[in-house]
Amino acid sequence: MDDDTFRLQFGPAELARLRAVATVSDPIRLGELRSPTARARLAHTEVLLTSWGCPPLDAEVLGSAPRLQAVFHAAGSVRGHVSSAVFDRGIVVTTAADANAEPVAQYTLAAVLWSFKKAPFLAADARVHRADWSYREARGELSGRDRVVVVVGFSRVGRRVTELLRITDSAEVVVVDPITDPDEIRRAGAQPATLANALPRADVLSLHAPSLPETRHMIGAAELAALPRFATVINTARGALIDTAALEHACGTGRLHAVLDVTDPEPLPPDSPLYDLPNVMLTPHVAGSLGGEARRMSAAALDELERFARGDPPRAPVTAPSLAVQA
Repeated sequence: MDDDTFRLQFGPAELARLRAVATVSDPIRLGELRSPTARARLAHTEVLLTSWGCPPLDAEVLGSAPRLQAVFHAAGSVRGHVSSAVFDRGIVVTTAADANAEPVAQYTLAAVLWSFKKAPFLAADARVHRADWSYREARGELSGRDRVVVVVGFSRVGRRVTELLRITDSAEVVVVDPITDPDEIRRAGAQPATLANALPRADVLSLHAPSLPETRHMIGAAELAALPRFATVINTARGALIDTAALEHACGTGRLHAVLDVTDPEPLPPDSPLYDLPNVMLTPHVAGSLGGEARRMSAAALDELERFARGDPPRAPVTAPSLAVQA
């Protein structure tokens, strides 16, 4: 990890925990895994603590790390740096994605609750319509009662969003996930459904699926057309889940609303109509861990390191099969 990431994620408390269980070397900067200095250090390395931007741990890099036993990722996805060579070597891999899921789920819950009242969009309207409040009737029912939230993807975030919605008793939750056992969804207090059956019922559609070839543009023109008028689309997962051109058209007509923390591309080009639509709220990929929230992920990685040192199994392991369906 680079120096800025290291300082962000490892303060005095985290460093004290780290040094209590391991001999710590200086951070390896991004892009330096193949340098002579890094190779010399890797030769004696048993555990790697990684974070955002870690270079690929391919066969060449692993050849310089014959003693490496574990990779503890103090961030979310390991897809960018964990190669099949890591699993072939039997190296333990863990992720702090559970810790990163919490701020994303909290952002999503706030977006859902605001969307019931259309608050972000009425706030945009208020800047233009200043004479009276007649504009508030143009965005559909402004109620949090008898609402249906469709959660697409029973991922870490999707599960936590479902839990938070059930705790707040905010809405009926319908979950679309072809991989998860329907009984598991029911035990979480939600109803399983197919995407085709769920979309016409959605007051809010919240996306939490991984970005995979088979999920690219899973929400396109046909899916957006199936949503009820005035429904809100929330995306805190990956921009590629939605066909951007189709969303621009659907929101451009005023039929749908959208809260987008991620887009495709990211950021959107300056001429995207989504910037200027009052029924669209855009944020610059802030739902995940930022600032002090990143320490939560460091703590999760240190938990895994301490368990490893004690000989205990990891809490959040990543395997080759599980990585195939993860973000």
